[in-house]
Amino acid sequence: MLSRALTESSLRPLPAGAAELLRELDAPPRLAAHLRAVHDVAAQLVDWFDGRLELDADAVLFGAATHDIGKVIHRDELSGPGHRHEPAGRDLLLSHGIPAQLARFAANHASWAAPDITAEDLVVSLADKIWKAKRVPDLEELVVARLPGEPWQAFLELDDELTRIAATADHRLAFQSAFPV
Repeated sequence: MLSRALTESSLRPLPAGAAELLRELDAPPRLAAHLRAVHDVAAQLVDWFDGRLELDADAVLFGAATHDIGKVIHRDELSGPGHRHEPAGRDLLLSHGIPAQLARFAANHASWAAPDITAEDLVVSLADKIWKAKRVPDLEELVVARLPGEPWQAFLELDDELTRIAATADHRLAFQSAFPV
C-alpha cells in the first residue's frame, strides 16, 4: 500500500531521498499520500514564484516532501490535531543524516510567524495549507510582503494562483483519503 501511495496518481513523485526514507521508516500510506499532495503543490508554487521570488527550489521540494515525517512516530496526529510530530520530525530527519537546513521544515511548517522565517519556509507552509484549498490570510500576507512590486498587485497575482491550485484540491484530498492511516 505504501508503494502505491508513492507511485500512483498524476501527482509528481517525491524526491528520491524522501521516498527512500519513507520506505525505510515503513511510513503509513496516508502520510505518504499527504506528502505527495503537498509536494505536488509546492512544485507548482516553485514554478509560479520563478522570477518573482528567489528560492532554493530543491530545499522547498524536500521540505514539502518531509514536513510531516514526524507523524511516523506520532501516528495519532495523522487523523487528529497535535504538534508533537514537528520537533520529532526534525529530530528523525537529523538522525538519518539529513542536514539541519532541510530538517528544519519538519519543525517549522506551522510556525510561519517566527522572526527568522525564510521564503522557503513560507512556501512550504503555504503548500501545506493550499493543497486542501485552505486559505490563511496571515501567511499569504507574509508571502506577499516578500514579492516585488506593488503589494496590491502582488496580492492579486498570488490570489489568482492560489485560487487555481485550490480548484484541484478535491483530486488531492481523494488521493489522500484512498489510503489507510
